[in-house]
This record gives sequence, structure tokens and C-alpha cells, in this order.
Amino acid sequence: MGVDKVLLAAPRGFCAGVEMAIKALAWMVRSFEPPVYCYHEIVHNQRVVQRFRDLGVVFVDDVSEVPEGRPVMLSAHGSAPEVVAEARARGGFVVDAVCPLVTKVHHEVKVRAGKGYTIVYVGHEGHEEAVGTMAVAPDAIRRVESVAEVEALDEITTPVALLAQTTLSHRDWSAVAEAARARFPEMWSPGRSDLCFATTNRQSALMEIAPRCDAVVVIGSANSSNTVALENLAREAGCPVVVRVNGAEELPDSLTGTVGVTAGASAPEELVDAVLERLAPRLGVDEVRVTDEDEYFPPPRNLRELLGAIERIGTLGLGGDPAAAPASNDRSLPASTVLSELS
Repeated sequence: MGVDKVLLAAPRGFCAGVEMAIKALAWMVRSFEPPVYCYHEIVHNQRVVQRFRDLGVVFVDDVSEVPEGRPVMLSAHGSAPEVVAEARARGGFVVDAVCPLVTKVHHEVKVRAGKGYTIVYVGHEGHEEAVGTMAVAPDAIRRVESVAEVEALDEITTPVALLAQTTLSHRDWSAVAEAARARFPEMWSPGRSDLCFATTNRQSALMEIAPRCDAVVVIGSANSSNTVALENLAREAGCPVVVRVNGAEELPDSLTGTVGVTAGASAPEELVDAVLERLAPRLGVDEVRVTDEDEYFPPPRNLRELLGAIERIGTLGLGGDPAAAPASNDRSLPASTVLSELS
């Protein structure tokens, strides 16, 4: 491999929602005897999911597969209301690790449907986030993901609202949104975009480096919507060679010149480090940062309460004063570190 330089996009990798979900599942693994169950993959990354499988986490596609009384986590992509209810009815400790940005969309669906709106929802067919969102008000939602599908919608006589899957790229969203607005001029849309800020930031960082690269490497799994969006965006930017890899071992030996590197929002930083090591650029690595991210999502409340109780018991067992013990600083602990230290 004759790589001269690497341009490393920033931001890249884990977003705030993924940070929260991974740390939450890691704490469940440490707090309960295995198996711990998780409804759907906690995030869309093969390596992260396998790491948790190796630790005894069982991923299921139906909460009826969770034995009664066992702890279960609901994935970051959001779950249908009936799934949440059934999980809680099974009597185990339930942690809903849904990303707050997805919760916002669920709330918008519920409110607009309650006011009699028909919701045009832009989202990918079968994606777990889209499935969970549509289940909030199934009779009120029409899912589309292309201009043709907007044009093919039946006549709608109610007020119309426009909402979106949070992980869409602007490429996936903008043309469809414009077509929807053209067809329904009085359509309501939220004051703040449904599109995830982290997805947008990663795409902006990629577009900053792609025109300067002979090749772009996107790190992440094929079932990750935002990762595939990065891959497509690099191609649209005219980069002659674009490869998506799950890890460094999948890198082709033919990469040369200046190589751009980015990572989807579910890809841990350790995968980025391994890719950089394999590329071994002769002139080093230049990080190109377009913005700083300081968004933080705390763990779900019931998990915070459980962890606090465990810490207090541990402090008492060592003869200490729980009131004098320093508070845990979850915000300063990166999920990539938590993940790498799991064993």
C-alpha cells in the first residue's frame, strides 16, 4: 500500500445517542448475571454487537423471546409502544436506550396524529427506527423515501405534517421534502429539523476532505443507515475510489496517494485507529475538523438510579460514607473506552 497522507474527518464515529446506549448496555452487563437481553441490535455495528454477544448479551427481534424476569435493553433506534409495554410486562429490569432525538420524532408523531394530521414520514423501508416510529400512530402515517413515492400518495384531505427518520442524509431528505412541500403547500414541519445533528456533522466533515482525496475509506457496517449515507456521499463528491470497511483487515492493498478516512456514528474509535495503522501514511495524518460536538445524553433514569444504589452499597461495604463519595462522571468517560475495557 502506497498511501502518502491521510485526511481524517472530524467529527466521526460515535454520536451522543450511541455513546449513551453502549455505556448503558455495558453497565447492564456488569450489573446483572448473564444473560442480559437486548431488543434488536443495540447499534448498527457488527464489531460492537459481537463484543456484547461475547459477554453474554442475547439480541432478540421479539421481546417474547426474553424469559420473564430477565433484564432487557431496548435499542437506540426506538421501539414501538407495544414493544415497550410488553417488555415491562415481562417483569424484568427494562432500560429503554432510545436516542432522545428519536424520542422527539415519536412525540411529534403522537401530537400531530392526535390533532388529526396525516403524517408524511420520510424513512427507509424496514429500518428499525422507521418501524418503531410508524408504530406510534400507524393509521396516520404514510412512509415515503423517493419523489416518486410522494407523487404516488393517495389524495389526503386532512392537514399534513412532514417528519423524518433521524439518520437520513440530506441527499435522501431534501428532494423528497421539496416534493412533499410542492404537493402539500400548507404542510406543517417542525421548527427544528428531525435530522440528527451528528449525521449532518459527519457528512459536512466528509465533504470537506473528499474533493482532496484519491480514495475515501468509510468505517462502519452495511446495515448502518448513516454509514451508507457517507459512502454514497463520497461517491457523489466525485472521489474516484470509495470503500466501506468493517475493520482494517478489509482494506484493499491498492490504496495510494491521499486517503480520506471517516466513520459512521456506530463505529468505535478503536476501528479508526486500526485503519490508520494499516494505511501507514508516509506523510502522516491530518485531522480536518469542521465543528466540535459537546452534546451529551445521560443514561436512562432507572439505570442511573440502579448504578447509584450499587455505588452506595459498595461504599458502605468498604466502611465509607456514601454521602461523601464523589459522583460518577459518566460524561467524561468515552464509550469507546468502556467498550475496549469490557472483558
